[in-house]
Amino acid sequence: MLEQPHFGRQLRKLRLERGLSQAAVVGEGMSTGYLSRLESGERRPTGRAISYLAQQLGVEASALTELRAGGCLSHVLAAAASAPPGTDSAAALLQAVRDDERDERDDPTGRWQALWLLGRISEGHGDYEQERGHLRELIQLSELIAAPELRVRAYVRYARCLCALGDLRAAEPAAVTALGVARAERLPVADTLAAQTVLVGVETELGRLDVAERHVREIERELLPTAAPPLAAEALWTASVVADRQGDHDTAQARLEGALALFQGSDDLSLWTRLRTAATAAALRMSPPRVAAAERWLGEADVVLELIGTPPQLQEIRALRAHLAFHQGRWDEARALSGALSSDAELRLPYGDRVRLAVLEGRLKILDGRVDQGVASLRRLARQATDARNLDLAAHVWQSLATTLADVRTSDAAR
Repeated sequence: MLEQPHFGRQLRKLRLERGLSQAAVVGEGMSTGYLSRLESGERRPTGRAISYLAQQLGVEASALTELRAGGCLSHVLAAAASAPPGTDSAAALLQAVRDDERDERDDPTGRWQALWLLGRISEGHGDYEQERGHLRELIQLSELIAAPELRVRAYVRYARCLCALGDLRAAEPAAVTALGVARAERLPVADTLAAQTVLVGVETELGRLDVAERHVREIERELLPTAAPPLAAEALWTASVVADRQGDHDTAQARLEGALALFQGSDDLSLWTRLRTAATAAALRMSPPRVAAAERWLGEADVVLELIGTPPQLQEIRALRAHLAFHQGRWDEARALSGALSSDAELRLPYGDRVRLAVLEGRLKILDGRVDQGVASLRRLARQATDARNLDLAAHVWQSLATTLADVRTSDAAR
């Protein structure tokens, strides 16, 4: 038999589904006060009470005493969290969340957990628009529950999702809120570091390198010494981008090497590969690109992700291969890889990676002799990035255009 308060919730749900008042259910065989205490979980039901209520509701007693699959958020949440890899639990989980919302005696904490998991599932599929919807609800619930750590985690995830969508206007206040709450509530290092790291990433993309560098110095001084390896590694690779944009390329590569040294594949294979793909991307965006390091890190990640990678992860690997091939002078390979990705109707790359892939295609057009077409494409991308306030990305586009045109002139002069 279901223990309280679950029995009471199920009883009340069945009553409301039938549009019955408490008085209509109790009839002459029970008091409304007793029914109210059963529904609230204050009293445990007797066998006689269960039989009587089942008769009044027109259901089998098992409908009151057994947990119905798909009908209880905690049950569906537990099943989703413990499901084997590859199991699609999203539909059942989302239905359970909606059912729970319709119950006046709902479970906001359980719903928060379910929405967090739904956001993770959407992120894993590369569906950032869907993830944004789940995270908006997550933030609203976080405000309702009033647990500072849940608020910070929701805003951090929301800021990251907005960055993946290219919406820096909304990502910045979300990241600022996360860090403000973490500091005001004196939350542990893990939450504070996660909030400050995502803010560093946002400020860097906005082109505010001086602000980003101040945060990096605070991180290195106050948080990194006691941070867990996964969070420290993410902070270091984010800080490496700041150093590179400031022209300190040696520090940038040292931070990347330091991030990779913190984590072994035996600790968490998923994070181990994520570190290497992030490091590869960062190395290829350096000026000049650190091609040898990128090739090494990409090779390490490639072996694992070709076996266990999700479709979005495989797309990321192929995009990185295209960029690496370009920097190694293998333009035909770069052209084939980028062309195949761009024509994929299910392309799930984040906004910044999509733009960089389009930049690569524009550069290849210029090198193929279609100079006007390539230049027009890159100019359009630069304007779009500027309109999105992503000054770091806009600078990448303009630099790529200038570098490619200079390479063409040098090649023409050599002839």
